[in-house]
Amino acid sequence: MRVAILGGTFDPPHVAHLVLGEAAHRQLPVDEVRFLPAGDPWQKTDEGVLPARVRLALVRAAVDPVRYFAVDDREVRRQGPSFTADTVSELRAEGVEPWLVLGADAAAGMRSWHRADDLRDVPLAIAARPGTDRTAVEAAALGPVTWLEMPRLDLSSTELRSMVAAGESLRFLVPDSVWHLILAEELYV
Repeated sequence: MRVAILGGTFDPPHVAHLVLGEAAHRQLPVDEVRFLPAGDPWQKTDEGVLPARVRLALVRAAVDPVRYFAVDDREVRRQGPSFTADTVSELRAEGVEPWLVLGADAAAGMRSWHRADDLRDVPLAIAARPGTDRTAVEAAALGPVTWLEMPRLDLSSTELRSMVAAGESLRFLVPDSVWHLILAEELYV
């Protein structure tokens, strides 16, 4: 089975994550797109990240109605920091052929990842932001690169958290199911 892996903190998941997943489904030779929330995002230790189980619930709410989207909770269940190399190794042991779906900024920083060399043969599907130097990203990326075409959506989870804290609505920026959970649980206030 070929699977596009869209990992991240998802604090909160928003429509750009879903549009990226849709682009991966449409443009890659994959059977499904798995959203994989990081249990312990080791590169974000100084940020106030919601507990993994809460973020997992938000991701499940976001992707629930889409038949070719799935949620993989292995990094939430795993003890210790979430490392992509560990996840890829586990997936391959299960017979999965993974593609990593990344933003250009993440792909450019892959060499700093734990056991980065273990990811050299993993195909990458990269979404470019405006102004992305594709040549530089490809030089920094570890695996073979496919560029995903998608609408330009300038959203960041950091900005969305700030909006909620300021009393602003996220309606139409996150799926309704996610927005209702944020309101019901009083997240990010």
